[in-house]
Amino acid sequence: MAARRSTPTDTGLSLALAVVGSSAAPLVLLDGDATVVAASLSFFGAFKIASFDAIGRPLFELGAGEWDVPQLRALIKATAAGTAEVDAYEIDLKGGSKPRHLVVNVHKLDYGDPGRARLLLSVADVTDARAAAKLKDDLLREKAILLQEVQHRVANSLQIIASVILQSARKVQSDETRSYLTDAHNRVMSVATLQRQLASSRLGEVPLREYFEQLCGSIGASMIPDHKQLTLDVTADDTAVPAEVSVGLGLVVTELVINALKHAFPDGRAGKIVVTYQSHTPNWALSVRDDGVGMPRDVASATPGLGTSIVTALANQLGARVDVADGKPGTVVSLTHTQLAMVGAEAQSATAIA
Repeated sequence: MAARRSTPTDTGLSLALAVVGSSAAPLVLLDGDATVVAASLSFFGAFKIASFDAIGRPLFELGAGEWDVPQLRALIKATAAGTAEVDAYEIDLKGGSKPRHLVVNVHKLDYGDPGRARLLLSVADVTDARAAAKLKDDLLREKAILLQEVQHRVANSLQIIASVILQSARKVQSDETRSYLTDAHNRVMSVATLQRQLASSRLGEVPLREYFEQLCGSIGASMIPDHKQLTLDVTADDTAVPAEVSVGLGLVVTELVINALKHAFPDGRAGKIVVTYQSHTPNWALSVRDDGVGMPRDVASATPGLGTSIVTALANQLGARVDVADGKPGTVVSLTHTQLAMVGAEAQSATAIA
């Protein structure tokens, strides 16, 4: 009697059985009715199923019936009919001591016998990975809350320090000492405003218009005695920047505005200061303009002050160029950032800012 010649269908099925049986990942070979034809040892071991009890039984009857998930049943049926494929479908396997979160893939095999459907089911247990991801998210959320609380406390502490400095300034007899203490008070109050604004930004993007308005409002409240005589306005677009960038910009605005209030309007002179910010990503321009007495005639002999050093250092960090120009009337100090600007390049200022 002649030996039976193997067909492509037999060869394809034998290959599928060999692949499934030797797979290190949990695999199950099903027929069109979701009956288990074969499964890998890794599947039996991972889900505590006896191999002799699984072969020839429907997938949905394995274990204590935990595989009988209505959505999975419907998707396997649709895959067998050729109308769908299950890609990365997530299910909760509720049997055993604790629920397990699985990612399931089901694909219909094509091995030359359209009359006998074969489905390949792969299973990945992502329980531990999802638990780790949740723990990480919880820790990040807790860290963000704690950081916001620290920012609030720092802002409150800075305001207390500023109040103590201001009280000391009022008590001293020396005009020079009083001037230094007043400057220190204004800078501390500005930093406190920065901290409070960052705390309210929830560590995300900081809207600059609102940020500058609050900052200038704080400076004006402490340094402008008559708001009808001297005004401080903000003109900015809807740009929002990361918190660390907003800190540098806020400190620059603080120094330039304080400088203008100190030097541009002597002897009770009336006028206005305008803070302007415009952005065309990734380029931006920040300026502080006043209509005061203007720059000194002998620019070369002007001695750079603390404000100059602070603004120059901040401009370097922001990768911006500093320019000082005659506002006709007044003075315009601007920071410009372009793609051609070299981050960390030495910013040049044409006059003393403070």
